[in-house]
Amino acid sequence: MSRKFDALDRRKARVRRALRAAANGRPRLSVFRSSKQIYVQVIDDAQGRTLASASSLDKDLKGNLKTGADVAAASAVGKLVAERAKAAGVSRVIFDRSGYRYHGRVKALADAAREGGLDF
Repeated sequence: MSRKFDALDRRKARVRRALRAAANGRPRLSVFRSSKQIYVQVIDDAQGRTLASASSLDKDLKGNLKTGADVAAASAVGKLVAERAKAAGVSRVIFDRSGYRYHGRVKALADAAREGGLDF
């Protein structure tokens, strides 16, 4: 089991290394997906703080979602984090897919965040 996590950690490190080079001071939109939920944060790496966050467990979404682990839930979370980021004064971010493929839930979340007004 440790080999699987080592490979995931290497992918995350590789993606984040490339993001740091391309960020130019923009906050990072970081995604974590588990088998049951999806979570996203807008992180300012310069100050080390979270500016906005959302997940499929939020009270605003939980009652409206069938499950937290499908494309519909990811889209709803993407729209919610875009609203919260705009309220925090963030409009331009860099997308951190955390080593996950840009496919399915991760892609749906990114597309919904773009529709919500985030630029990346």
